[in-house]
Amino acid sequence: MTMLKRILIVLAALCGMASVPAQAQLEITVSGGDVGALPIAIVPFAQTSAMSTDIAQVIENDLVRSGRFRALPRDQMKQRPSEMAAFDPTPWRAQNIDNVVIGKVWDDGKGGFVARFFLVDSLSGKQIIAYDYPIRDLSQSRYAAHWIADKIYEQLLGVPGYFNTKIAYVVGKGLGFQRTYQLVITDSDGENPQYPINSRETIMSPAWSPDRKQIALVAYEHGRSAIYLYSTETGKVTKLISEKGINGSPAWSPDGSKLAFVLSFETNPDIYVMDMATRKRTRLTDHYGIDTEPAWSPDGSKIVFTSDRGGKPQVYEMSSSGGEPRRLTFQGSQNQRPSYSPDGKSIVFVNTDGGQRIAMQDLATGQMRILSDGPLDEGPAFAPGGAVIIYSSQGPKGRQLATVSVDGRVRLTMRQAGGDVQEPAWSPLLR
Repeated sequence: MTMLKRILIVLAALCGMASVPAQAQLEITVSGGDVGALPIAIVPFAQTSAMSTDIAQVIENDLVRSGRFRALPRDQMKQRPSEMAAFDPTPWRAQNIDNVVIGKVWDDGKGGFVARFFLVDSLSGKQIIAYDYPIRDLSQSRYAAHWIADKIYEQLLGVPGYFNTKIAYVVGKGLGFQRTYQLVITDSDGENPQYPINSRETIMSPAWSPDRKQIALVAYEHGRSAIYLYSTETGKVTKLISEKGINGSPAWSPDGSKLAFVLSFETNPDIYVMDMATRKRTRLTDHYGIDTEPAWSPDGSKIVFTSDRGGKPQVYEMSSSGGEPRRLTFQGSQNQRPSYSPDGKSIVFVNTDGGQRIAMQDLATGQMRILSDGPLDEGPAFAPGGAVIIYSSQGPKGRQLATVSVDGRVRLTMRQAGGDVQEPAWSPLLR
């Protein structure tokens, strides 16, 4: 929940921690991805009949949905090699396809499989990169495809791919007293949905630990908010913090050793940090204004947050050990819900001029750019690698997830039928 005023809303009890049957995954729509997209061909892999997943199709979907690639349709491919020895660059050059991906999957004889791929430059006819990816069992086949897409994306664009990641978000369904909430975890393409937490009351602010083993989140029990930890390995949910008043906005430090959050039990809402090993917490801000929505810099040395200490919500930055904050945003009447880019050179936040829209600001120059159209965009955060930003937006059929490239050119919407999708959190990229 992005807007500062919402921290005053009183919500109710957390319940129903068991999983529910899988439901329809996200419906994905891409816009603005044709102009300037790199032409590429993803040749169908030669693969064992035991594997139902079309590895090449998953790779193609990942790359095309990024908006940075334009794939040659399969029915226009003049050849379908799976090994370099069979690759002829001539037909690909004739179709102006500079890069071609070929590969195969075979049984390793030990109960698993191996996926081999080549990224080939059709101009020279030589391979650019080639890898073997071990697949322990068939359930891992989509992860292999996402991993290959990441390698291709990084090789050709120079920034890490983000396809072999997870997205956590909250889905709200129903109206009034019938409304329910779910924490949902999916692959980056909306597949393999899991529903680990279900509640009759609001769930909010999921945040991944750097090792992807835990998700910190806010939920309510008997009218009181609390911060919980959900283990992605065991499914266990543990209550971490439950003070009077607000317990909100959890954010992990880059090394996972600390958690920043907001408490209001002492005076006004302020920023605190907990050492996760000792559970000792330190209060970082002490101001009559509202300080909320903390986020860590990539090196862990700073925290950016929202405060109305100047009269209206704006973005401030301070040392992660405390000290006097400095104001970062000056353009626009209100700016809030900030987070850093992976390289620490920019921040993204919600700007409320002309509706709630996603904005990005260069920290060196202070220059701000509006990236989304609004009217009610919330919860922005960079994807791993920093190429795109994920957020929640108001669509014609309810709230949906959306992404926008950092240049504002490519946009993608992800809608789940029958529910409002909000509070997105992109997992770290494990290497």
